[in-house]
Amino acid sequence: MWRKITALHKNKTIKYGIPMVLLVVGGSFGLREFTQIRYDEQKIKKKLDPALEARVNVQNQSTILNEEFEKLKGLNIEDWKNIRGPRPWEDSRVYQEEQRVR
Repeated sequence: MWRKITALHKNKTIKYGIPMVLLVVGGSFGLREFTQIRYDEQKIKKKLDPALEARVNVQNQSTILNEEFEKLKGLNIEDWKNIRGPRPWEDSRVYQEEQRVR
């Protein structure tokens, strides 16, 4: 009996092969579960608020575009001044004050 146990303990297939197969098969099942959690969370994040979903409805899309067009009609786009924002190395407060003075 002890000889059989010793022989099994010395067998490289049992010592290294079976744990490796269990690791690969178990890893694939574990990985499947983790990826499923990831995709379920993405589905939850993508769900829209019902009020927002009603505004994004494709059938109402043309009316929304018309509303935006009517808003833009009232704006005076001929008289505008292009003011650039501060660069990363410039202090934004100082730059804004210079722009206001000009």
